[in-house]
Amino acid sequence: MVLRALHLGDLLTAVPALRALARAFPRRRRLLAAPAALAPLAALTGAVDAVIDTPGLVPLDPVLAGAALAVNLHGRGPRSTELLRASRPGCLIAFEVAGGPAWDDRDHERVRWCRLLEHHGIPADPEDFRLGVPAPAPAGLAALAGATIIHPGASSGARCWPAERWAAVAAAEAGAGRRVAITGTGAEAVLAASVARDAGLGPDSVLAGRTSLRELVHLVHGAGRVVCGDTGVAHLASALGRPSVVLFGPTAPARWGPPPSGPHAVLWAGQTSDPHAGAPAPGLLAIGVNDVLDALQHLGGPGGVPGPTAATR
Repeated sequence: MVLRALHLGDLLTAVPALRALARAFPRRRRLLAAPAALAPLAALTGAVDAVIDTPGLVPLDPVLAGAALAVNLHGRGPRSTELLRASRPGCLIAFEVAGGPAWDDRDHERVRWCRLLEHHGIPADPEDFRLGVPAPAPAGLAALAGATIIHPGASSGARCWPAERWAAVAAAEAGAGRRVAITGTGAEAVLAASVARDAGLGPDSVLAGRTSLRELVHLVHGAGRVVCGDTGVAHLASALGRPSVVLFGPTAPARWGPPPSGPHAVLWAGQTSDPHAGAPAPGLLAIGVNDVLDALQHLGGPGGVPGPTAATR
């Protein structure tokens, strides 16, 4: 049983560790304690037999009690570790416990969980993060093949680039002859609509709140390029190998960024700040529209054939 009761990007950065556990225990039933909404994504990893709905650090479902092995891929503890201990597993793997390694804030998130498993003799490859997408694609997405996906929202204000800048990028992409789709959650639908309106795009370009997770996976898989902040969609573009431009603000890309092998461009002003602040981080505001457009030029054409990966700015 694995605890990772977090969000889309968090699950994607744990894929290498989940696959390492699947290889180490191929005959065991592997349960993932995570939000039920992530089950379609967990299925694409090939490493999870079932997702047991766990919306955060709440008491675990009784079906998880007595697992032969419990693995904390949620955090450093102590709360997450205590939840696992309360389920009475036969064995526990976690940071900051007897027999476990020390937590290191400098780890990249994919590397962190592989290091935890390696410490316990379970080989894990941080580069084993790619996902395949099963056919067929949901109806209605074929027209968006090769489109530029712009995802302006983020989980905190500190990670939100100004809407008018997103609109300028969207307008430039549309002006270059590319189809543009604005994605987001239902709560971000107003933001997405304002970006589309200011970019001169029609309401049909706004997909925020209108796609399931499965549809979002297929949408990103077929995209020509993805432009977003430090959020789950950035990790989805990495997992699906789609060209992307990712804007970092309060958090260094060394911890959460896409793989350096590309096809991705990372934009970061080199400043860190409170990632949970309500206003855009100063480092994020230091990234201009022209920086994003320059990075997009290096990602190739509408078909998504990448050029040289842009350097961190």
